[in-house]
Amino acid sequence: MELNKENMRKIRELILFTALLIVVLWKYEEVLEVLGYVGHLIFPFLLGGAIAFVLNVPMNFIERHLFTEKVRKNKVADKLARPVSLLSVLCIVVGVLTVVIFGVVPQLVNTFGNLGQSITQFIPHAQAWGKEVFHGNKEVVELINSVQFDWDKIVETLIDFLKNGAGNMLNSTLTAAKSIISGVSTFVIAFVFAIYILLQKKKLGIQAKKVLFAFVRRGRAEAVVEVSSLTYSTFSSFLTGQCLEAAILGSMFVLAMTIFRLPYALLVGIFIAFTALIPIFGAFLGCAVGAFLIFMVDPMKALMFIVLFLVLQQIEGNLIYPHVVGNSVGLPSIWVLAAVSIGGSLMGVVGMLIFIPIVSVAYALFREIVYLKLKKQGVDPVELED
Repeated sequence: MELNKENMRKIRELILFTALLIVVLWKYEEVLEVLGYVGHLIFPFLLGGAIAFVLNVPMNFIERHLFTEKVRKNKVADKLARPVSLLSVLCIVVGVLTVVIFGVVPQLVNTFGNLGQSITQFIPHAQAWGKEVFHGNKEVVELINSVQFDWDKIVETLIDFLKNGAGNMLNSTLTAAKSIISGVSTFVIAFVFAIYILLQKKKLGIQAKKVLFAFVRRGRAEAVVEVSSLTYSTFSSFLTGQCLEAAILGSMFVLAMTIFRLPYALLVGIFIAFTALIPIFGAFLGCAVGAFLIFMVDPMKALMFIVLFLVLQQIEGNLIYPHVVGNSVGLPSIWVLAAVSIGGSLMGVVGMLIFIPIVSVAYALFREIVYLKLKKQGVDPVELED
């Protein structure tokens, strides 16, 4: 190998990387401590970036439809487009939170109160049914008779547990105050940082491109920009479609359950809307919980709910989901299942949500690489599909 400038640079980089790897492995505890400290410092900014990403999706929608190219020819309108769009999104978020806090939460509290009464009334019926079925088995009958349910006592125990737990965790009013102040300050910093990103996103994007092209070769820099654009479009499409689809599905359940006079319509509808954010498995989890709650009130209505769920699930899967979400992530169903399974195993519910767009981006990039390789070899991809 010639010892020219390029090869010498590669050798120096390899030596530096090897030395750094040895130090990391040798002092891994100190390295982890430093990384934890750095992570604690940058966490507000990471949280702010996440908030900005979520808010940017509806903000772009408002900015694109409210301030069209014709409107933005006016200089004043062009300057006001981004602040007005951001203010509109913040008003929508505040409005939704207000409705949830003052409209939905009180109804959910009442629902949980009625749930305790339903369980209390259901236990004697279940015990009578169990005695009839297992009347020949004394041990099972004794076990059934020993089952007792006192909703008030359970609530009291839960409150005591929370009080004791809070006392053990916080230990003092000072510690509690410090924890609250720390959490509030972290959120305020993250929120202000998110607002700054959203108001200055165009300028920040240009600055990031300048830095990228200044320190990275042009071909690689263009590839990074292309991958970043693909990642953003995939994540935003998935987030928009999934949230809209979940809201529609939850509303359908609330409306249908109210029409058929099924109990816990609001509670079950909201729960299904939240669980529907989890692809594939989420809605079925909501069905199981809803069927269990209704079963304790009326087993026949629980059966009606399951039939209703299957009907609405077919409508949602065949009519709503393809139009609302469609192929927004461009990922075949088998890979969606794999992404959900792997993401759930690694990071739980959050992993299920973020791994679909991540795998979708990787799938799109790999497909593009495969097509380029086939083109270089003179193979037509269409011929291989026959």
